[in-house]
Amino acid sequence: MMSFTMTRVRLGGALLGAPLLLAAFPGSTARSAMARAPMSMVVSASSIASAAGRDVMAAGGNAVDAAIATGLALAVTYPAAGNIGGGGFMVIRMPDGKATTIDFREKAPKASRPDMFLDSTGTYSGRIHHDSHIAVGVPGTVAGFVLAHGKYGKLPWPRLVQPAVGLASDGFDVPKGLAASLAWAQGYMKPYPASTAAYSKRGTPYAAGERFKQPDLAKTLMRIRDNGQNGFYRGETARLLAAEMKRGGGLITEDDLAAYRAKERPPLRGTYRGYEIISMPPPSSGGVGLTEMLNVLEGYDLSALGHDSPQYVHLVVEAMRRAFLDRARYLGDPDFTTVPLERLGSKAYAADLRRSILPDKATASAPSQIALANESDETTHYSVVDAAGMAVSVTFTLENGYGLGAVVPGAGFLLNDEMGDFNGKPGLTDSTGLIGTAANFAKPGKRMLSSMTPTIIAKDGKLVAVVGSPGGRTIINTVLQVVLNLVDFRMGIQDAVNAPRFHHQWLPDVLSVERNGLPSATISALDGMGYRVRIEGAQGTAHSIMIDPATGSRIGAPDPRDSDAGAAGR
Repeated sequence: MMSFTMTRVRLGGALLGAPLLLAAFPGSTARSAMARAPMSMVVSASSIASAAGRDVMAAGGNAVDAAIATGLALAVTYPAAGNIGGGGFMVIRMPDGKATTIDFREKAPKASRPDMFLDSTGTYSGRIHHDSHIAVGVPGTVAGFVLAHGKYGKLPWPRLVQPAVGLASDGFDVPKGLAASLAWAQGYMKPYPASTAAYSKRGTPYAAGERFKQPDLAKTLMRIRDNGQNGFYRGETARLLAAEMKRGGGLITEDDLAAYRAKERPPLRGTYRGYEIISMPPPSSGGVGLTEMLNVLEGYDLSALGHDSPQYVHLVVEAMRRAFLDRARYLGDPDFTTVPLERLGSKAYAADLRRSILPDKATASAPSQIALANESDETTHYSVVDAAGMAVSVTFTLENGYGLGAVVPGAGFLLNDEMGDFNGKPGLTDSTGLIGTAANFAKPGKRMLSSMTPTIIAKDGKLVAVVGSPGGRTIINTVLQVVLNLVDFRMGIQDAVNAPRFHHQWLPDVLSVERNGLPSATISALDGMGYRVRIEGAQGTAHSIMIDPATGSRIGAPDPRDSDAGAAGR
């Protein structure tokens, strides 16, 4: 059984605000909603949005078209993280094996500076950093989708936006998970009247099954449908967004919006036991971290150790520890920072790291070795495969659940608080998770570092799987464990997604484990090795797709940690 636990805690300055889905037994397959289809598949956090993507492919669209339609529908049906007011990343693999990525991460406004999160006394302020209009970055989602469509889409743009327009204008019946999420959000959004108006019935939460309409959001989506990128970054929508920034003391102007561009980047490509791993390059740290950890772990016979045995968990955690340290040391927006990608992704460097891992003892972590900035858990991931074998992996976010909690009056969409992913203050690094290294300072036009890890797996030139997850700092490690489950332990995709997860990020020096996620004997043994084990709720929601090697059918695996998730295929 699944249960909603409502939490609002601050970790290292970052507010984690949206409802968390917690699994009483994360490894259980009792609520599996795995789907199989011969031609195409979409898996996302919202079964309604997945159906929108499926229908686009049924109408002749390809996987990129479906990814755009699904993402825009999520902005309506999954407001905690689906968005047009945030940003993210898209990884695309063509049927012939060629691959590319679309970077639509938010950017810092032109008035940004490294010390912008200090108060009037010069002291670092978590409130300014995460909970103010200054925390809002220039949104990238619409520009990213427009760029992907122009280069790789097939159907006319209006056809991809119209499903979201219909869901916003005509409404949809609120599913159980969204009802619980919106009920929680009333308190979070209380400071913003436009938010209360958009997401409640005059202050009363929507109940499951009630019709939910969003007329202001529908108008914004119509402008995007009719005018493409200019429908969001110029004209009425831009004017409304800039006016809200001015009202709330934020920095984004109409000029910032007009100047925003998404960017196509070459993917990161690594290998693991004969499988090709295609993932996102910086400003995402996900592909770098995933590649580095897999390279380290390739030197061990993990399957012989046994899944979730003490020695297996120890080796995986030590690989996590080292990759997250490198993340803090080196990674940032490559347009502003030189990132040593070749070194971090090399097998030789991984061999050096393996030599530093003790066989039966945890490595110590210390603030002097650099602590890590915290990211919100509230992101969403979805996966798409079409009939021709084109695959798309998308992860996007508002940062905190429901972003800043502020809806743009008259426009109906939520503002992000992604500037919180920049480092808080030059030189400020401590054991709570604050970091002050230069690679990720806020500067005009700079994209903030992310952990999002949309990933595609192939072997011998054939598509194997599409994976990814939300979860802030845990994203990279969630994707890592899904890959290990598939490759080393030969699990089916649903079992690989359902399996319990754990997380370590260098600092704080804590090993987080899902409730009922590891055998008690393993936890005792890890304690004896020197690990501080902490039991947590659910980690990530890895909505994934695998290709059946025997039949070629698409197997969609919604993560049971997400109550409204669904797979839709044909």
